[in-house]
Amino acid sequence: MAASIWETFLANVAGKWSFGRKVECESSKKNEVVKRAEPEKLRSIFLKYASVTEGSEKYMTYSDFILRYLGLLDGQTFNEYTLELFGNSIDASRDKKISYTEFQAFEHMLSQPDAMYRVAFAIYDINSSGYINYHEFVDIVKHTTLHQRIPFNFECEFMQLHFGKDKSRRISYAEFTQLVHDFNEEHALQAFQKFDTDSNGYINAKDFEEIMTSLKSYLLTDFVKENLVSIAVGDFHKKISYAFFNAFISLLNNMELVKKIYLAATTRDKGGACSKEELLYQSQEFPQITPMEIDILFQLVQLRHQTMRLTYQDLEDLSPMEGRETPFSIQMQIAEEDLRLEQGAERTVMLQVGESAYRFGLGALAGATGATAVYPIDLVKTRLQNQRSGGLVGELMYKNSTDCFKKVIRHEGFRGLYRGLAPQLVGVAPEKAIKLTMNDLMRDKLCNPDGSLELWAECVAGGIAGASQVMFTNPLEIVKIRLQVAGEIVGRGTKVSAISVIKELGFLGLYKGSRACFLRDIPFSAIYFPAYAHFKKYYADENGYNSPGSLFCAAVCAGAPAAAIPTPADVIKTRLQVAARKGQTTYNGVIDCARKIYREEGFYAFWKGAPARVFRSAPQFGVTLLTYELLQRTFYYDFGGRRPEGSAAKPTHLQEQLSRNPDHIGGFRMALATFDGMESKLGLCLPKFRNPISEAST
Repeated sequence: MAASIWETFLANVAGKWSFGRKVECESSKKNEVVKRAEPEKLRSIFLKYASVTEGSEKYMTYSDFILRYLGLLDGQTFNEYTLELFGNSIDASRDKKISYTEFQAFEHMLSQPDAMYRVAFAIYDINSSGYINYHEFVDIVKHTTLHQRIPFNFECEFMQLHFGKDKSRRISYAEFTQLVHDFNEEHALQAFQKFDTDSNGYINAKDFEEIMTSLKSYLLTDFVKENLVSIAVGDFHKKISYAFFNAFISLLNNMELVKKIYLAATTRDKGGACSKEELLYQSQEFPQITPMEIDILFQLVQLRHQTMRLTYQDLEDLSPMEGRETPFSIQMQIAEEDLRLEQGAERTVMLQVGESAYRFGLGALAGATGATAVYPIDLVKTRLQNQRSGGLVGELMYKNSTDCFKKVIRHEGFRGLYRGLAPQLVGVAPEKAIKLTMNDLMRDKLCNPDGSLELWAECVAGGIAGASQVMFTNPLEIVKIRLQVAGEIVGRGTKVSAISVIKELGFLGLYKGSRACFLRDIPFSAIYFPAYAHFKKYYADENGYNSPGSLFCAAVCAGAPAAAIPTPADVIKTRLQVAARKGQTTYNGVIDCARKIYREEGFYAFWKGAPARVFRSAPQFGVTLLTYELLQRTFYYDFGGRRPEGSAAKPTHLQEQLSRNPDHIGGFRMALATFDGMESKLGLCLPKFRNPISEAST
């Protein structure tokens, strides 16, 4: 059992890092985005829907696969020829039966990054020859509802260029992908010519709307689709010229380039506004964008908010790429998580324990990294907080943080800045691991069913995380602090080491000042983790994704107030834990310590070391949280829980396309989206009903 778990872990690590592996140019698993189905589960689902038995073999009919399993067509009113074409796409042998191997091969095809084109090619390849000839292509196009509404003229130069003058040339898969793209452009041109009945280069607004919604729907956002007629009749045009028609399509095709021009014109200020003249000046560097396209853009802007100032949000609402710039792999992970939560999938206890152990390990590494990065600042902070006014002559050794830093370097050397680091690292690993793990665990437990988290729940989760770490923090802190101040009395006695401190204090002594530790750590975490979560959202991009830089900024910004506010508790804790020297004031508990500090040194003494504490805690947690988040992304393992917020963008369309049928596993989860994409993006709109003519007219 242990061996299998270890092997699984190594396999997952090897999937992320190529330790000792030979690099291969082609690796289906390395680039696999859509998780493949397990063969055993896939076979059981196949047998569930297969209705034909021949000997010992089971087969699906086209109806079993298309109607009952995928649900692509209505079982009562489906179009027979469309059913046959869809069935041919999986039936490689063309024997009207679908074997398990063909079923499995189609699942693999749907898992490919170019699945939409592959399935479309399989449909056009009626003879299953691996190539498409002129007659196959024409036969399929004539069967589409688009051709029935807007007939395509096959006796054109476009068809000759692709299939040859004698129409005998065959098209390979790679050529087919370009053919269907160019075919849509040619079809739009022919559609304009069809509606231009007077041959004067104009069509009316309704014809323009028909062409755009039929042939270019994938370019239209909801706002653009709703305002096609309004933009067409703007400025009293009434008629759409061929130039306007081309410019409109070109503008939508180049909207991402327009975003870059806008950012250049506003000096990358997404909150700014840009005039038409400013955008025109900036667009001179980009010949792909014409003044006519800029004019159309501002007509759309005026329809949005009746002003002539362009904002970045305007471009977001007009861009067909909005919400789709995020890597598909990340969108798929989030879509799967949303689907799992939507279906109420339960996790086993072992998975939950495994996730906590996984987070604990990564938290330990992250904590050690953060502590090492800022340890010199922590040493300066501790010595300043232990410095007392009055009492002994020459007691005030340091004027400020800078003076303290210089004197440590001068008298103790560079290594003096890391005095006490070893016990710090021994303790900081479980300390930070517990804090990060408990915060994540409590956030999971307190979140609402829709995944949201109330502010009070965020504070409670952070407070519990802070309280849980004290069992490790207090012994760590008292040993660390005594080692850090030992350099001030070097030469006055025996050498101080971590072992000698532990022996002197005993087990109970290691928890001296624990009340003050609670007073410091609970408020710190209750402030820090909610602030970090909200800063993450603030610094995330428009798709909700946090880059490493934004993670670090969020962690640092959250660390400043969280470190500053509990400083009085930190001062009290330090005074209680440091061994008082001869002539210094001794303290008996938290309240006694607070009273004596206020009476002898004043209110300001409670804030000693606050700048050093802020400058230590803010970057420390910046490094710690950045490391923790990046480790979770790099060594990602799906325990069936939630991914860290900001590690993936929120998809706007993929989660809607993912199949909700529990029998659709592996690549079949993308089947409905693939066939939908063939219609909206490739124009392969096959009739789904028995009477396609009446369907097209409704």
